[in-house]
Amino acid sequence: MRRTSQGKTGKVFATLAALALVVAACGDDDDDDAEDTTATTAAATETTTAPATTEAVTEETSAPATDAPETTEASAPETTAASEVAPEDIATDVGVDDTTIKVGMLADLSGAFAPLVTQIVAAQEVFWDKVNADGGIAGRQVELVVEDNGYDVAVMQEKFEALRDEVAIISQSTGSPHTASIAAGLVEEDLIAIPLSWYSGWAFGETGQNALESYTNYCLESMNGVEYLSSEMGIETVAIISFPGEYGGDGAAGAAKAAEALGLEVVFDGTGLVTPPSADNPSPDQTAIISQIVQTNPDLVWAVINPSQLGVIMGGAVAQGYTGQWSGNSPTYNYQALQSDLGPLLDQYYTASTYIVTWGSDVPGMQEVVDAMTEARPDLPVSDVYIVGWTEGMITKAVLEQAAANGDMTRAGIVAAASEVTVDFNGLAPTQTWGGEPNEFVVRESYIYDIDLSAFNYVTLGEGGGTTGSTLLTGPYTGELAADYDFSEPCFVAG
Repeated sequence: MRRTSQGKTGKVFATLAALALVVAACGDDDDDDAEDTTATTAAATETTTAPATTEAVTEETSAPATDAPETTEASAPETTAASEVAPEDIATDVGVDDTTIKVGMLADLSGAFAPLVTQIVAAQEVFWDKVNADGGIAGRQVELVVEDNGYDVAVMQEKFEALRDEVAIISQSTGSPHTASIAAGLVEEDLIAIPLSWYSGWAFGETGQNALESYTNYCLESMNGVEYLSSEMGIETVAIISFPGEYGGDGAAGAAKAAEALGLEVVFDGTGLVTPPSADNPSPDQTAIISQIVQTNPDLVWAVINPSQLGVIMGGAVAQGYTGQWSGNSPTYNYQALQSDLGPLLDQYYTASTYIVTWGSDVPGMQEVVDAMTEARPDLPVSDVYIVGWTEGMITKAVLEQAAANGDMTRAGIVAAASEVTVDFNGLAPTQTWGGEPNEFVVRESYIYDIDLSAFNYVTLGEGGGTTGSTLLTGPYTGELAADYDFSEPCFVAG
C-alpha cells in the first residue's frame, strides 16, 4: 500500500534508454558543494556524459540499548521476528494503530536524482507489498507514505513537516544536507530516518543521532579501494580529484590516508577542485583538472565526483594520451555509461567500488529480489539500485519487528529498537548493526568490480538475463587499513 505526494515540479520517471539521464548517485551535496549533481553536458572528445549510479547512508542511533529481548536478526525480508507480546498489547503512538504501520519516505521524485531514486522507491514498494502479503508486522499492514523532496532543502523541510506527525519511521531520506536540515526535528520527534548518503559524519554528533546509516562510508571505501589497487596493480603514484563538500572531502580524505600509509606518492591533490555541475553551470570547464592528470601521469586517478564529470575528465585525459588506471567512490560510476562512447574506456581503465553486490550476483538473497521485482515490475530496466531500496526495507522491517517484540512501537520504542538489531542482508551487503560506539559498529567492507563491456546486457526485468557489466574482483573486502582504522571521528568536516 502506498500513498504519494509529489513536489511542485512533478514526478519524473527514467526512460529505458537511459543515455539521456545524466544523474549521479545520491548523497552529500548542497547548492554549492555537490556530491553528484545532474549534468546534461556531453563530454569533450569522443565521450558522452554518464547517468546515475548507486548510492546511500551512514548513522548512529541516539538511544542506548534497553533491557529488551535479545537482538532480532533479519536474515530475509519475508521473515518476521516472533513477538513476545500480543499485537493488541503493543504500545503505540504516532504512525501505528491497530491495523496499520505508516512508513515514510522523503525521496527525490522530481529533482536531480529522480531517475535513480524512483527505482529505489519502486524496490521498497515491492518489498513492502511482499511483507504485507506475508502477514505484515505485528498483525498490521505497512502503508508507505512517500513525499517528494525534489532534491531541495527547503522542500525537504516542508515535506518533513507533512510527515512528522504521521509516520512511525522514515525508511529513506534523500540527500545529506537535506537530511541534516531535519536532524533536529528527528531528535525532537523521536523519529528514525535512513539517509541516502554515505558520509562518515553520520555516525557522530547531533546530526547523526537519529540517522540510521547503511553500508560503509566514503572514507573507508576509499581506503579499501586504494589499498586493493595498490597491491593488485603495483600502483606507486596517485592523483586524487574530488568535488568540494562532505562527499568529495570524505572520499578524498580516505584516499589520502591510504596513500600516506602505503607510501604512495600523491602527484596531484585535486581535493575539492573539481567544479560540480549546477543549474547555473551545467557544463563546468574541467580543463585544468585534465591538464594536471596528463602532466603528472599518475598510475591511478582516484575520483570522488559524479558520472557526468567522470565522462568529461576521463574522456579528456585519455584523448590527450593518458593511459593510467581510474577508480573512485561508488557515486563516481554508473553502469549505464556503458551504453555511451565512454563504455570502451571504462572497460579498459576503470575499476568500480561499491557498497552492495550488483544485480544478479550469486548470493543467497539475490534470487528473492530478482523474482519479486521481475514479477511486480517487469517493464523496469535492470538496475543495481533495486538492492539499495530492498535493503533499506530490510533495515526498517528489522527495527519495527524488534520494537514489536519489545512490546513498544511508540516512536521512542522504535528508536530504542534500532540500537538492538543486527541485519543480515543475505549477501546483498555486509551484515550491519548499530549498537555501541561507531568504531564498533561501522561497516568496513566494500566490493570491487572489474568493468566488462562484453557482459553488459541492458534489458527490462521481464526480458530476463540483464546484467550491469561488472565482474566481482573481491568482496566483501576489508583491507588492512580500513580494518585497523580508529573510527572515532568523521574523516572530514566541512570548514
